[in-house]
Amino acid sequence: MYAVIRAGGKQYRVAPGDVIRVESVGDGDSNVQFSDVLAVSSGDGQIARPQSEARVVGQVVQQGRGDKVLVFHYKRKKQYKKLRGHRQGFTAVRITEIAYDGQSFTAPELPKKEAKPKKAAAAEIEPVEAEEAAPGAAAPARKKAAAKKPEAKKAAPKKKK
Repeated sequence: MYAVIRAGGKQYRVAPGDVIRVESVGDGDSNVQFSDVLAVSSGDGQIARPQSEARVVGQVVQQGRGDKVLVFHYKRKKQYKKLRGHRQGFTAVRITEIAYDGQSFTAPELPKKEAKPKKAAAAEIEPVEAEEAAPGAAAPARKKAAAKKPEAKKAAPKKKK
């Protein structure tokens, strides 16, 4: 089962469980509904244009900005150059359901990720000062100040003829 949807002026072929990157839509962990369904395929090579209500529902996975695209304007012989950069915002959406003609095709649920515990032991350790070190231990080496550079030599005065 797949569907062809239109989002942000582009067309996408989606199936339940797919993750697509569309132009920025929706908020954080919300659901997004695409109602502009252009075609639906229920399998076996049958493609139909939806006469009745068809919808595609997805869940926002990530929001961000794409790679930088450099826009360079140049006019030859006129000393004109202009360089601009652009980063297009995107929303990654995981397709969770395709509903058409009374049928609903859903994606399998993803397993929940468990949060890893942070290492608390590393935060409790304090650095040992030189005075608190063992009496037989050597003191830590200190950085020496950089040597001053000699002043630049003055040019010798020119001889008059």
